[in-house]
Amino acid sequence: MSARILDGKALAADMRREIARAAAELGERGITPGLGVLLVGDDPASRSYVTAKEKACAEVGIHSEEVCLPADASREAILEIVRGFNRSDSVHGILVQLPLPEPSMETPVLSAIDPGKDVDGFHPVNVGRLLLGLPGFIPCTAHGIVKLLQKSGIPIEGRHVVIVGRSNIVGRPLANILSSKGPLGNATVTICHTRTRDMARFTRQAEILVVAAGRPRLITADMVREGVVVVDVGVNRVEDASSPRGYRLVGDVDFEEVRRKAAAISPVPGGVGPMTITMLLYNTVLAAAELNGLRNPFAG
Repeated sequence: MSARILDGKALAADMRREIARAAAELGERGITPGLGVLLVGDDPASRSYVTAKEKACAEVGIHSEEVCLPADASREAILEIVRGFNRSDSVHGILVQLPLPEPSMETPVLSAIDPGKDVDGFHPVNVGRLLLGLPGFIPCTAHGIVKLLQKSGIPIEGRHVVIVGRSNIVGRPLANILSSKGPLGNATVTICHTRTRDMARFTRQAEILVVAAGRPRLITADMVREGVVVVDVGVNRVEDASSPRGYRLVGDVDFEEVRRKAAAISPVPGGVGPMTITMLLYNTVLAAAELNGLRNPFAG
């Protein structure tokens, strides 16, 4: 069996054309969707992520405003930037790049964001709305995974989905989406994590397997069933002397081995990553419309 590749890069490009169209329509009404970005500290990975997101914004017609604070910035200094974005009429979405230098700051900082501008979907109000099946912003990676499955024609309803990873960014929100009533869900969901005993017993049952554990090549071929659909969320650096950078990126799944058994599999890179950024753009344009009392630009 040769697995079909779930090409997130190509699907993201299609979606970004739709997002650019929606942003242009808002522009005709005098509304330029705006994203406020806060980066605290000088972590190279965070800087790289922010740069990629701002470049993507420019490509679809979203204005971005970036504020950078030093790693030793006080909680009050960080909160003041968030409050400023909340007040700004030109900022419709707010992105606080995580992780913050001090992990204990994350909850109060994310909770300070206006829920109507919470395009990352991490505010407790939006988390609660997702749990209750109400409209709200969905965390971008979880939403991107669902879109990747949908737009690839992978049926979700009635299937057994096993998620490896229980983070508030991916595992938990994804489980809520896929197990809920409605077009995005109606699946039976199992969550595995670091305390799961005999994880392979569960992953072998999966018709759709989503892996977001942050451990390179955690899932091997003997841990999956024939014909499984695999979504690999992991992005891990492993040493590679043959690479000019001295490393290469791999996922949480042993891609070359698992693809021989899978019906479909997402690559790393080029799978979930582009979809995550795309959903951030989607949410920002949606927020710009809703904050101006307009209908969802992506609805029918």
